[in-house]
Amino acid sequence: AGRLGPGTCYRLWPESQRLDAATRPELAQVELSGLLLELKAWGSSELRFLDSPPAGNLAQARDTLHALGALDSDARVTTLGRRMLALGTHPRLAAMALSTKRGEDQALAADLIALIESRDPFRGEATRDDRLDARWRALAAFRHRGVSGRGSPTARDSSADAASREALAAIADQARQWRRRLHAPEPPAEIDAHRLGDLLIGAFPDRIARQHPRDASRYALSNGRGARLGDESRLRGEPWLVVVELRHQARDSLILRAVPFDSERLHTLFPDRFTTLEDGRFDAATQGVAVFRERRFMDLVLDRERIAETDPQQRVAGLIDGVRQLGLDVLPWSEGLRQWQQRVESLRTWLPALGLPAVDDASLALTLDAWLAPFLHGKTRLSALTAEEFAQALRSRLDHAQQQAVNRLAPVALNVPSGRELRLRYDAGQAPVLPVKLQEMFGCADTPTIADGTVAVVLHLLSPAQRPIQVTQDLRGFWQRTYPDVRKELKGRYPRHPWPDDPWNAIATHRAKPRGT
Repeated sequence: AGRLGPGTCYRLWPESQRLDAATRPELAQVELSGLLLELKAWGSSELRFLDSPPAGNLAQARDTLHALGALDSDARVTTLGRRMLALGTHPRLAAMALSTKRGEDQALAADLIALIESRDPFRGEATRDDRLDARWRALAAFRHRGVSGRGSPTARDSSADAASREALAAIADQARQWRRRLHAPEPPAEIDAHRLGDLLIGAFPDRIARQHPRDASRYALSNGRGARLGDESRLRGEPWLVVVELRHQARDSLILRAVPFDSERLHTLFPDRFTTLEDGRFDAATQGVAVFRERRFMDLVLDRERIAETDPQQRVAGLIDGVRQLGLDVLPWSEGLRQWQQRVESLRTWLPALGLPAVDDASLALTLDAWLAPFLHGKTRLSALTAEEFAQALRSRLDHAQQQAVNRLAPVALNVPSGRELRLRYDAGQAPVLPVKLQEMFGCADTPTIADGTVAVVLHLLSPAQRPIQVTQDLRGFWQRTYPDVRKELKGRYPRHPWPDDPWNAIATHRAKPRGT
């Protein structure tokens, strides 16, 4: 504590280090599957906590209980879940204990519960050893060769040299209590490491890890995530692991404790979690869809083979996924379609009563299945989508009446007094621009408008050399105030073009006078 008045304060931390006003509640830091199982057994998980548990942690706990068989599809406690709860240990360890048959396996399950629930018996550099079976061997050596009578140490064994004898004694005592509860015999003195893993897959079915085929330090997990071994790992080379402890990181989680196992045990314990499905994936190099048949354990891909034929809907879904990956620019846009997009978006701003749908890139990307998918049927590559088909797909976002409204209220081009039809340039949220030669606007007093007269066009009045003379939405004001000065400056520079004193009544033209006149 720190004094708030006169006196002497002795701090047990550096003065430069600021202490938090309050610590983070434990509920926000721990794994919640045990708590959630108890709440479900009571009949409700809606308690009024002082600090509510994080929603993500609760969801993860719910997934864990489903994977262990403690909750059914309606999130109700199963008979197995109630038996797990009665054991009074973490649901993972309870599931393991209940999945074993009587005999040595239950004795080993008792050892594993004691090892996992206790602090690490290894000390010093040995704590870096990520093999859980190394800790079991230290326990077995201590129990079978290093104790006499009721637990008084009488000898040291090389396999336990790196471990704390006090910690091993406490773990051995805890394991003995668990053997009594499980009615298990004494455990064996030696086992194959895979035997521990074969038991632990019942506790960690979501952490089954398979070695990456091209990187011996990386693993894919059955929960769909990735994990990796530490640089000094003693598990390197093991094709299959069951991971007991992980440190979650941004990319691949770090495996802290694990043990190998026989993958055939998965078929025995979890036959219903093996699935075979066809998966269409977009190939960015060919802009087509490659279809694979995959065999999986939960979310872990066991093997994959490419197949030639597939459901047409699956191929369309793969192409849509390709557009999401590469972005809308991969589609055959034209300048005209981009302008159509800007016209629709402009009208949404100017005349919201029209009820036009959003067609900006972000909105189009969110609705690809609705407007683009129907036009990809029969296509094997994105490049097979023609510009005309793409235009039809885009315009399908609007019904017939809306399309007619866009053509009438936000036209592609305007007729100017010279008789020519000139294209407008649209930019969503701004008035459209009409680049036009000044002489083509003679006789026109007012600025052209669109959107039922609500939006004045921005005129870019050009010289005969197509250079801007004036940018205006007030054509009448230009004729009255600016044109006389423009005429005086440019008449001598462009003598073959008309510069009348009265532009109001002059004949509009885009042509120059013939030479010699």
